[in-house]
Amino acid sequence: MTSSTPDVIDLLAGIRAGSFVDRIRAERPETRANAQKSYLALFEPVQEGGILRVERLAVAAFAAGLHDASAVAEFYTAGIIETTGGASLAAAVRAEVQKGRTQGPYGKYPAGPLSVGDTSGLVFEVSDFGRVALGVKLSAALEHSHLLVFRPREASPAALQKLLDAGWSTTAIVTLSQIVSFLAFQIRVITGLAALSKAGEGTLASAAAE
Repeated sequence: MTSSTPDVIDLLAGIRAGSFVDRIRAERPETRANAQKSYLALFEPVQEGGILRVERLAVAAFAAGLHDASAVAEFYTAGIIETTGGASLAAAVRAEVQKGRTQGPYGKYPAGPLSVGDTSGLVFEVSDFGRVALGVKLSAALEHSHLLVFRPREASPAALQKLLDAGWSTTAIVTLSQIVSFLAFQIRVITGLAALSKAGEGTLASAAAE
């Protein structure tokens, strides 16, 4: 973990130091600091704890791609390339994003009154080519990440067992789920702040013109 890591939300939302959105964020320093601490804990941990940094980055890039957050996906993809020293793994993740893109959420609820809301949709499986490039462990992680993004109602002991069978430890599975959840949060915040920044720039421009 390094204190020199720039604030990732500021970076991806394009927030400039001293801008009005920067000042708004500064009014809630604990919120800003905790979001950055969450990023550092997940992607620059002191101990990897059974899930390598490149695996964390691959899951993040995949999840961001499924959310159609291209800038966020490319940020984590660049981390994959930097970590591995090559682009092959990054290309494999990008290909699986294209294969896994769909609309959701959907899936089946446990039998009961909620079953009226059952909706069919893609049950994602990594391609044969991707399985070779990614390996068994990471392939299982991407399939589970797709489930969490689009079919959370189908999360089950059987789904977790697939991860265990692929070589994931219980602790690593928790971290994997935290990464997918964090990406959903991070993307929403970045999208909101970027929109606020754009709106603010328009207001300032109008005021200057007047």
